Amino acid sequence: MPFIGVGLHILVAIFFAIHAIRSRQQMYWLLILFSFPLLGSVVYFFGIYLPNSRIEHGARKAVAAAARSLDPGRELREARAAYEFTPTAQNQMRLAAAQLEAGEAAEAAQTYEACLQGAFGSDLEIRLGAARANIACGKPADAITHLEFIRRTDRNYRPEQTSLLLAQAFAAAARNEEARAEFESAVNRFGSFEARAEFAIWAASQREFQLAQRLQNELQKTMDHWNRHTVSMNQPLIRRLNAAFESVPRV
Repeated sequence: MPFIGVGLHILVAIFFAIHAIRSRQQMYWLLILFSFPLLGSVVYFFGIYLPNSRIEHGARKAVAAAARSLDPGRELREARAAYEFTPTAQNQMRLAAAQLEAGEAAEAAQTYEACLQGAFGSDLEIRLGAARANIACGKPADAITHLEFIRRTDRNYRPEQTSLLLAQAFAAAARNEEARAEFESAVNRFGSFEARAEFAIWAASQREFQLAQRLQNELQKTMDHWNRHTVSMNQPLIRRLNAAFESVPRV
């Protein structure tokens, strides 16, 4: 029986080692994983795997959605009050995030840009928020600048989110060949539902109906296995997908 436990630890370490290689983590993780299979796997899970996984992302989205449904304007009110009372960089970042979630994209972009003027000019989380806000308010060139900065600084920082935002920014800037290449890279590298859905939405908007239909068929196969909670959690993306496919001819 002890051999079964040891074997399981090794299998888990191999799983995380493959993830480390595919996501281009530092190679010292391989040494940690195989030198200390159990402890190394635990550290890798909480330090690298979970923060970039759909699990944590989905949980954050669910909690945020529940809070918004109970009091849609609460976070923005509290964030604005906190910044007015104590105008620290942290409160300014909170205000920018709240403005973006409340749909005030132009104001959020300005607040994020203000955050980047001081000591946090190289902060990648702020850069990512600024990119999202600039895409939302119709400034894709500024978004591309922020996202390319993130890539140059740390290619492993939220790689899927960065890739999809960059593809969307390229599309908004009418740089469609670059958008296609970035979407394809995201799908091939991550293979997530979100990556395929965003690629399908783009393909439909470009009237690439054959590509859009192929992606939709793949997405439907995934959704056929979802439970009610998963469907609910992905409802905003599904609505966007359905709206995009209203113009796609039925085959």
